[in-house]
Amino acid sequence: MDPNNFPTKGNLILAKNSLSLAKQGYELMDKKRNILIRELLELIDKAKNIQSEIDITFNAAYQALQRANIEMGIRNVEDLSSTIPEETSILIKQRSIMGTDIPLVEFNKPDNKPTYSFYNTRISLDEATSHFIKVKELTLRLAMIENSAYRLAANIKKTQKRANALKNITIPYFTELARDIQNSLEEREREEFTRLKVIKHRRMTS
Repeated sequence: MDPNNFPTKGNLILAKNSLSLAKQGYELMDKKRNILIRELLELIDKAKNIQSEIDITFNAAYQALQRANIEMGIRNVEDLSSTIPEETSILIKQRSIMGTDIPLVEFNKPDNKPTYSFYNTRISLDEATSHFIKVKELTLRLAMIENSAYRLAANIKKTQKRANALKNITIPYFTELARDIQNSLEEREREEFTRLKVIKHRRMTS
């Protein structure tokens, strides 16, 4: 038998303290879960809006690219595409939301100046380039938001498990333990009171 379960006043105090801590822990877990859920819902809304914007921008980009292919020739457009430099400015940092590390993507936004000459090019190519640059920026933002949402969802699940364990296991356990110890101490006090009363009565009648 666990010595902490013995019906003593010291164990009663320990049980009540543990119960109080468990209740405080549950309240904190519940608040944390609600905050994380609110953050997650906001990210989901942002992701939907960005995805919609990506779809629109992609459509405009490919329409402009098709016009450029027709006006300039597919081979010429393909050759000019090689002048676009590789993206090397992306920097991934971390920020914390209620103990959840989520990515923060930073990158240098281009000045939208063409990397090719204006000679023998058409405005359709400029439009296509501009749209695809915007798609790249939106895709980076979407990737950051979706990754953040995934991490928040994982933490929400973990927090929910801890809250459930406190609510359904820890709190009931210490509630019952404190009640049992309290009842045992009260029963012992009644027995002691009765015993002393009997002894007093015998002394008075002897």
